[in-house]
Amino acid sequence: MAWLLLVVAGLFEIGWAVGLRTTEGFTRPIPTILTVLAMIASVAALGLALRSLPLGTAYAVWTGIGTVGTVAFGILYWGESASPARLGAIALIIIGIAALKLTADA
Repeated sequence: MAWLLLVVAGLFEIGWAVGLRTTEGFTRPIPTILTVLAMIASVAALGLALRSLPLGTAYAVWTGIGTVGTVAFGILYWGESASPARLGAIALIIIGIAALKLTADA
């Protein structure tokens, strides 16, 4: 259950990171409210996952999911660079997340 909560936290992490762009500097009320709610949900789910997962592992996986998802969103929807070096870096993050999951004590 803790790993599922951690994935949910990571998905909300993607949501608030992407949402920041749509707030236009927190000048648009609805996107701002949704972004803040995603922030709260992300941290809340992370906090619940930390009840049984090691802090270092959970935090690294949480930020890794957020990083990979945000970059993928940028590539797919905003036309950001998908250079081989950038994709390779993302692959390394994914490998790191998998390694942390496989070696976690919990």
